Amino acid sequence: MAQGPVLRLSGITKRFGGLIANDGISLSLARGEVVALLGENGAGKTTLMNILFGHYTADAGTVEVMGQTLPPGQPGAALKAGVGMVHQHFTLADNLTVLDNVLLGTRPLLSLSSGRSAARARLAQLAQDFGLAVNPDARVATLSVGERQRVEILKALYRDARILILDEPTAVLTPQEADALFDTLRRMTQQGLSVIFISHKLHEVMAISSRVLVLRHGRLVGETATAQTDRHQLATLMVGAEITAPAPAKARPGATLLKLDKVSTARQGNRPGLEQITMELRAGQILGLAGVSGNGQGALADLLCGLDSPTEGSLTIAGTTPQAWSPRAALDHRIGRIPEDRHKTGTIADFTLTENAVLESYAAGGGWMNWRAARAATAGIIDKYDIRCPGPDTRIRLLSGGNMQKLILGRVLETTPRIILANQPVRGLDIGAVTYVQEQLIAARDAGAAILLISEDLDEILSLSDSIRVISQGRLSPDFPRGTKTPTELGQWMAGQGFDHAA
Repeated sequence: MAQGPVLRLSGITKRFGGLIANDGISLSLARGEVVALLGENGAGKTTLMNILFGHYTADAGTVEVMGQTLPPGQPGAALKAGVGMVHQHFTLADNLTVLDNVLLGTRPLLSLSSGRSAARARLAQLAQDFGLAVNPDARVATLSVGERQRVEILKALYRDARILILDEPTAVLTPQEADALFDTLRRMTQQGLSVIFISHKLHEVMAISSRVLVLRHGRLVGETATAQTDRHQLATLMVGAEITAPAPAKARPGATLLKLDKVSTARQGNRPGLEQITMELRAGQILGLAGVSGNGQGALADLLCGLDSPTEGSLTIAGTTPQAWSPRAALDHRIGRIPEDRHKTGTIADFTLTENAVLESYAAGGGWMNWRAARAATAGIIDKYDIRCPGPDTRIRLLSGGNMQKLILGRVLETTPRIILANQPVRGLDIGAVTYVQEQLIAARDAGAAILLISEDLDEILSLSDSIRVISQGRLSPDFPRGTKTPTELGQWMAGQGFDHAA
């Protein structure tokens, strides 16, 4: 193999109307190297990777793999050249099984039934090696967001990629599983695999990469060897300013605003229901819920926002039991909802930002809308939450994932809810946006809101939560006050250990 770079991007420029997403970006990747790509939401990272993979065609510049120029706009050519990509937004067929999704593109459609036993065995081995447990026979439509991300990772690994692009690959893993993934990636890079690693978790960037590239406003603004920098310097380079993580003061819990007493819910496909859980959400407190994706977080979120009802047990809000529980009842009780999946359940793609901003509040006006006031309010959210977009009348599908998330956060927090369901509230956000959102959640807590923070990021749970519980297979751990458990100990509970011995 030639000693030159396995990948070279030269002068990549991409425009979307008047927006320059990539501005003359050049970079290279060596054999066996892990390069981290950092940048704010909307900095151009995903656009650049989509050009590399052939999903977008650059307005200028070239992509070379193993010394050969790739034809623009042809994902098949990228796959054939050995480029594998785990996308930030999933590219799976909902109506097919996990195994069929992994096999798609590896053989003709009419021959998918051949060699399935060998393919299943290989997939099982990959899942075991990388700690990415998933049922190969499950339909993708029944999987949680986290489980779908595992399938995306397995799909890329199954194709024997020589260049692997990983976009937020550890969002659904326990600390132990993330460490195992990194160990495996190190072994694979020693054998020649090259990796572009996109993550907002700076400790992961420091742990796995050998070199870091930073984009800001579509331009490459920094490049450094990982050994010669630190997390603080990288965060400052990303946003162009000093970043200080929020440090919440000790909580002063007030009245119980929501209580579940021995509540169970029905299973939904492969998703476990809740099993006899008892918990309280108190005013002025953030309760953090840790767990590996697919262990009942979705069931609990659906219950609290009115999409599901208990099969047994009781739900009370401010001391009263609602006679009929529904999404409208949840909104009437001032429960603010930050959903896990911003595309499927958080927004309507072809609606404007203004229309999406009023989705959960328009009925309060009797069905009549003052669109001038709605646009003005949306413009305020755009400004306050730094949403990168042309304006309130922009269709939300044109925004990056992080900017969509900011719109949802603004939609919820600006209504001053009494109870906030924050399900993966900073997933896909850059360090500056993460800091701002976390400050807003702390401010809402201090103003008297009860907050349930559901996150697979233990750093977020540990830094924000006043009290922590772990969910595994629909069961809840005991309550762990802030500072009483280490990440390793919580990871053991996330893996299911401790439940059989819990009081």
